[in-house]
Amino acid sequence: MQGEVECVNVADMEYISTRGSGPPVSSKKAIIKGIAEDGGLYVPSDFPFLGPDPFFECGQSSYADKAAKILRAFLTDYLEKELISACQAAYAENFDSPLTVPVRFLKDGTAVLELWHGPTLAFKDIALQLMPHLLSVALQSEREKYEVVILVATSGDTGKAALEGFADVQGVRIFVFYPHEGVSEIQRLQMATQLGRNAGVCAVQGNFDDAQNGVKQIFSDPTINKKLAGFNFQLSSANSINWGRLAPQIAYYFTGYDEMVAAGKIKRGQPILICVPTGNFGNILAAYYAIKCGLPVSRLLCASNRNKVLTDFIRTGIYDRRREFYKTESPSMDILISSNLERLLFELAGRQSAVVCEWMGKVTSQGWYSITPDALSPLQSCFYGGFADQLETLQAIRETFRNQGYLIDPHTAVGYRVLQRYREETRDRAPALLTSTASPFKFNRAVLEALGRNTSGEDEFTLLKELAIISSQPVPSKLAELKTLPELHKGICAKDEMAKVLCQFLGME
Repeated sequence: MQGEVECVNVADMEYISTRGSGPPVSSKKAIIKGIAEDGGLYVPSDFPFLGPDPFFECGQSSYADKAAKILRAFLTDYLEKELISACQAAYAENFDSPLTVPVRFLKDGTAVLELWHGPTLAFKDIALQLMPHLLSVALQSEREKYEVVILVATSGDTGKAALEGFADVQGVRIFVFYPHEGVSEIQRLQMATQLGRNAGVCAVQGNFDDAQNGVKQIFSDPTINKKLAGFNFQLSSANSINWGRLAPQIAYYFTGYDEMVAAGKIKRGQPILICVPTGNFGNILAAYYAIKCGLPVSRLLCASNRNKVLTDFIRTGIYDRRREFYKTESPSMDILISSNLERLLFELAGRQSAVVCEWMGKVTSQGWYSITPDALSPLQSCFYGGFADQLETLQAIRETFRNQGYLIDPHTAVGYRVLQRYREETRDRAPALLTSTASPFKFNRAVLEALGRNTSGEDEFTLLKELAIISSQPVPSKLAELKTLPELHKGICAKDEMAKVLCQFLGME
């Protein structure tokens, strides 16, 4: 692959910006800062070699111990006991599966990596239950005197997961922006009812890209940052642009592979396919990084919904956000500007920051860019891009339930359909690991409609009960309780009011 970095055993990992300015920083500094001063994203200076069996010394260890094993290779300035303690605190009773991220094997042979057993029923919990512990250790050891302000733009799941993880964490405040009428009702209620004296939430008139752009502008505005510093605040992020969000996601691809070996579905060292429904490109990027560390994977399948900017990019090498934005039944993927793609571009460009800056400048100024043939070839050899429209998504939910006896949410359904299409097009029968990113109960209306139910006029809680009956599964308690919780966060603002809203929340106005 163009720009392939030699995998080495890294003693002291440093982090560099994709845009080339500024000195390398430690993992603790990278997690505290979130984004580099030059607007770039932090990436590892090297990739440690972990191989296909990083847990051979762990035996029947818990997921927490295995996650700590992977993270030790990346977060080298943390003490081993700090990582073990953080992982054990993060992956405990708050997950409803003793395996934390269990693998379910379907009748057709597909291995489904269930990432939604945490408190908010979405894959973001895997990182955001851990990140507050990592940040707390970093702040203590770096002897920082300021309060960290976690600023988040969410397309639905990240916001609640971040709020849940950071609520009432000492020395931290968190504020979340989400697109007004751009998330599911369950997602909205999860955020609107969030407790925590340090937590704030506001809807933005616009789509997710508007919210994300607004957050980026706040991060890069020197006037706002100077004002924040005057009040002893420093911004950081809980989106997957923060290395503290991305690194924990690498671990579950290794454990998923390990479960496939343990179940006798593959032999150790045998390459697999990994299919990931993605919008902001963080989840699939973690799988790509796992490959660079030695996980045997023959192809990554990047699954998009109708907002198929990533599919088109992988197939043509042209990233063009100048297109109609669609609100779909898989709202966490309703994204046209995939922030984490910049990290992949850095590798495709041979780690040449000037090239990355050129591409990022073009997408900002003209709305599109085109990568070189030397970059396109390794992109297409590693990634397959596919998408599923609304009809295909609902059909995948229906067929998976009827034929496999397994209920999936719309995001997972997009991935399942793209995996089917990939097999049809390529005849590649390699064993596949499909990431399931959310509980079907979070998207009850879309799931019930896929199963042929008329949901018009029914409220969310009636639908939850109906889905429980159909699936023979109880309504998750974290969703059932939303009916009785008061809505604490009802604010709505224009795109150009986001900085003002944040300052008001922080008591700066």
